[in-house]
Amino acid sequence: MSGLQKTCLVLLIIGGINWGLIGFFRFDLVATLFGGAGSALSRLVYGIVGLCSLYCLTILFRPSERLERERETQTR
Repeated sequence: MSGLQKTCLVLLIIGGINWGLIGFFRFDLVATLFGGAGSALSRLVYGIVGLCSLYCLTILFRPSERLERERETQTR
């Protein structure tokens, strides 16, 4: 797994924790840390997490390295 993939997954986990806090406790950690949900910094964080989620869709639909190796050994 590449560094970009790991970074995106970490940001998605943080985003998921934030959504869990919102859902269970009505507490938006990102908004609290960065000056409200409408602040430029909060919107930037939300945007980056959104872009990471789109990038992680490519990870979901990419064949695993193990399957690729198995296919290569079968064709030999």
